[in-house]
Amino acid sequence: MNKDDFILRAEGVYKSYRMGATEVKVLKGVDLTVKSGEFVAIVGASGSGKSTLLHILGALDSPDKGVVAFDGRDLRRFGGGELNRFRNKMVGFVFQFYHLLDELSVLENVFLPVMVSRSVVGWLFGGRKRARKRAKELLAQLGLGERANHKPYQLSGGERQRVAIGRALMNEPRLLLVDEPTGNLDSATGNGILDVFEELNRAGQTIVMVSHDERIAQRAGRIITLTDGRIKN
Repeated sequence: MNKDDFILRAEGVYKSYRMGATEVKVLKGVDLTVKSGEFVAIVGASGSGKSTLLHILGALDSPDKGVVAFDGRDLRRFGGGELNRFRNKMVGFVFQFYHLLDELSVLENVFLPVMVSRSVVGWLFGGRKRARKRAKELLAQLGLGERANHKPYQLSGGERQRVAIGRALMNEPRLLLVDEPTGNLDSATGNGILDVFEELNRAGQTIVMVSHDERIAQRAGRIITLTDGRIKN
């Protein structure tokens, strides 16, 4: 397979952070490839560099050294505006702590990615109507059709995570990046969230999920183990 047949490719990725006078080496030469349509779990202990790697794959952070390519294009070659569009449209993010806005309704939280990517004129004339329709469809798909007008603080943890998944899917991203999605949930609720990801993957969604829990990682199609900043073979 040609190296650019992968939707996502990381080669020789290094990342360090400074803590006072100390340099903490987090990633130490990570190589990773993901095919379109795969569901990949990256598993490792706390502090192994999982979340840092996920942030770099989604261009929320940049490596000190190494290449991250999406659809064969090196992210370092993207300009600022192109990187913003990449993060808004090509990638959907789901985090452990939901990051929903309590002042907005559930429906508004879901269509937020479309709203922030449009001009005021584009939003008011046609954009808002289409976004509301898409958000309602996603909420129905996620079993939250009756919750559209609620505020996030009125929902359970599992419902809030489903809202976050809907928001991540709003712009029909090619890639879904998921960080410890069940970390704040009980086992039964967490399994329901994992069922959602499995269903999305069966429909063709590419997913990269990080978790410290081997049992959760087993739900993915392929498991990659990250140990002390390196991929374990």
